[in-house]
Amino acid sequence: MARRRLGHAAARDLARRESLELAVDSLAGTPYGHDVHPGQDMAAAQHAVASTLLWHIRVLAGWVPHGDARMLRVLAGGFEVANVDERLRELAGGPTDPLFRLGTLEIAWNRVTRATSVAEVRECLAQSAWGDPGADAQAAVRRGMRLSWASRVAASVPGGRPWAAGATAILVARELLLDRQPPAELTVRMASGLLGRAWTSAASLRSFADALPPDARWVLDGVDDPTDLWRAEAAWWTRLDRDGHALLRRPVTTSAPVVGAVAVLAADAWRVRAALEVAARGGAASPGAVEAFDAVA
Repeated sequence: MARRRLGHAAARDLARRESLELAVDSLAGTPYGHDVHPGQDMAAAQHAVASTLLWHIRVLAGWVPHGDARMLRVLAGGFEVANVDERLRELAGGPTDPLFRLGTLEIAWNRVTRATSVAEVRECLAQSAWGDPGADAQAAVRRGMRLSWASRVAASVPGGRPWAAGATAILVARELLLDRQPPAELTVRMASGLLGRAWTSAASLRSFADALPPDARWVLDGVDDPTDLWRAEAAWWTRLDRDGHALLRRPVTTSAPVVGAVAVLAADAWRVRAALEVAARGGAASPGAVEAFDAVA
């Protein structure tokens, strides 16, 4: 299953295509062709890449022992987060993107589809493994789900704590230092298991990073300005890929190779989505476009 990816070199070749149409046509002939088809626009193609990743996780969940399947449900939580985001947009009367087909990996989604208000969405989540996001506001639901997902990954996935803590650090840093939003008590409480509480009074990204535990601090190494948090996100994906390959080499009698397969497939999907954006901007024919891909992927 882990071989069903493009890899860095092939993703870079995809980024060099001189149009989105050429890139999508090429991608349709790879394992991503499960959902990627010629003629798709950017949004459809990127969604199809993510849908292929989800399909691979669903297949894995059908192969592995029951305990590992529960772990895969936790790892796949981001797709349910994305679906709930779309449901919230729909309830607000806004445009929505296609949903992901979760199958047996869903946690509260079937109940959320019947919710008719943000308050009911919150209630559905509160009665599930997601827990109560703490408020009826859309922003609170979105934030609460992401913080809950990180906590569950840290607790349930072998080797997942640095990934969860790093992702939480980026999320909180964006709100605190880029958006200049003072941390809500609920955010502090939900993030404290991974980040502690010393960061709440930080006035700069450097002091924020210094206040974090090592499991979270790593993602901000070399990042000194909040406007450069995209570099932290790129570092996060790079570590996920590296750790995933290391886990694939662990004994098959453990759950490590299962986690590793999901990690490398997820990192590959992220690279491929980035490559599609570069191709849409002209690929190798556009000055600096492929170099920008190299900088983040």
